[in-house]
Amino acid sequence: MANRLNEDFLRELRERNEISEVISPYVNLRRRGTTMNGLCPFHNEKTPSFTVYLETQSFYCFGCGAGGDVITFIRRIENLGYIDAVKSLAQRAGMALPEDGFDDVISKRRRRILEANREAARFFHNVLMSEQGKTCLNYYLSRGYSMSTIRRFGMGYAPDDWRALYNHLHSLGYTPGELVDANLVRKSDKNGKVNYYDNFRNRAMIPIIDVRGNVVAFGGRVLDDSKPKYINTSDTLVYKKGSGVFALNLAKDSGERRLIITEGYMDTIALHQAGFKNTIACLGTALPDEQVNLISRYADEVLLAYDSDEAGQKAVRRAIQAFSKTGVKVRVLALSGGKDPDEIIKKFGAERFRNIVDGAANDIEYRLQGIRAKYNTMTDDGKIGFMREAVSVLAAISSEIERDVYISRLSNDLEISKEAIAAQVKSVRKRSVRTKQNEEFKRIQASSFTEQGRPVPLSNIGALRAEEALIANLMRTPANYRKCADRLSADIFLSDFGKTVFSAILPYLERGEMPEYSVVIGNMSGEYASNLSRIINTKINTGNSAAECSDCIDKLIEEKAKQDVSDPSALSDEEFRKLFNQD
Repeated sequence: MANRLNEDFLRELRERNEISEVISPYVNLRRRGTTMNGLCPFHNEKTPSFTVYLETQSFYCFGCGAGGDVITFIRRIENLGYIDAVKSLAQRAGMALPEDGFDDVISKRRRRILEANREAARFFHNVLMSEQGKTCLNYYLSRGYSMSTIRRFGMGYAPDDWRALYNHLHSLGYTPGELVDANLVRKSDKNGKVNYYDNFRNRAMIPIIDVRGNVVAFGGRVLDDSKPKYINTSDTLVYKKGSGVFALNLAKDSGERRLIITEGYMDTIALHQAGFKNTIACLGTALPDEQVNLISRYADEVLLAYDSDEAGQKAVRRAIQAFSKTGVKVRVLALSGGKDPDEIIKKFGAERFRNIVDGAANDIEYRLQGIRAKYNTMTDDGKIGFMREAVSVLAAISSEIERDVYISRLSNDLEISKEAIAAQVKSVRKRSVRTKQNEEFKRIQASSFTEQGRPVPLSNIGALRAEEALIANLMRTPANYRKCADRLSADIFLSDFGKTVFSAILPYLERGEMPEYSVVIGNMSGEYASNLSRIINTKINTGNSAAECSDCIDKLIEEKAKQDVSDPSALSDEEFRKLFNQD
């Protein structure tokens, strides 16, 4: 699809969307010469490994391997298709899209789903406000929601009818296929007869709106105790359950850099009505990286307001673990007096909940409290058992000052020597460092030298390095191609990646032009684009000479001719390390 966009248009698009300016709203970047660095938005990390290269207008993360240009970044960060990412950047730059010249099928399908969702949200809300929705409206009012809140969140009602929504949207011109794509309608095929029916029936409906204001999904709740209690939109072209965050579109405008996270959207709506405009709900309690990374863009601190039952506390532990990989601070609310925020506010009012927020324990305190509850620390055995577990929590604290504070506190509370606790913590930290080093080494052994997931024989590692050096050389100094053209072809490259990149840059080399990274990656997979970003931005100390090109070609031809392949399992760990560290 990408190759159908005019190269001149794409070049201008990238020129008018300077990469650091586009990335800055998502990543806190710090300049270091011709590069800028920050915490990667695509995986959880505490030490910055995300680099923006101003010279090549590209980025690469040394932690997760994500890389590309400004279009690639917007695609990944906003979960957009290629054409939608281009449209977003064109709109940002005030550019008109070409009237023709590209295949817009996927983009049109996404747009139709979003339009159908918006019409469905209007339909559900209008039904709620009609005589047909009186029972559901009374349900909302009985839960304490005001009419203002109902309108603000676009709350609605799906009537107890098999085809009410289908008939309405079909009358507006939406096809059955489009409605199935949006998961608003389901399709059945019995006895050779195709039938369509509404996915949501007789349910209180809550629209899920993304940070750009699009209705991407719905949550439907029963009005009684029947099962299933909730039915939610399945994955579609515009919505992925693992990345959805409810009410973030509102909370991000609250002016606060801390967010309250609840288990469900009903609790979130109740807290918004009570004045806590910085509240969100993660759709599901698993908290995958996509949700954590999205939340991390808008918060420096999160407060977990999960239910007080065992399931809720299990979700708290998962959330603490998920956010521990980021720089986001975590605090846990002790929901005393009610099982969830909604119940506490109904019983005691908003002020009581605000006091709970102000007294929230941080993640370290929460963990230590959980461990202490298992032991009677009034006895020697209880103190020993508690400390055996507690030192692991303290050892995980990266800040030496923070560690010292907790060690001092436990020393005073338990009447145990501060030096003794500190010594145990130091011992655990040393073991942890060794364990991480061993795990990293095993990871390198398992995956460093791979090509599309297949192990690369160690005898070919030098050739793969020659491939990378040759590609970097040719992209920087295309004049070298003429001096080596008689020996250069895609066939001399060992990897599919090398063959693909060389084929992509060959037309430029034959014209004597310098290949532009952003244009070259137009038809490449995300993995190849990332790898090429790493190569052109990190292999800058090569000679860029024709002699170097010739040496690389010699190496590739020589390696092609070899039939014997070394067995990596025959090497000792020390031999492997030496090989890996070779230049």
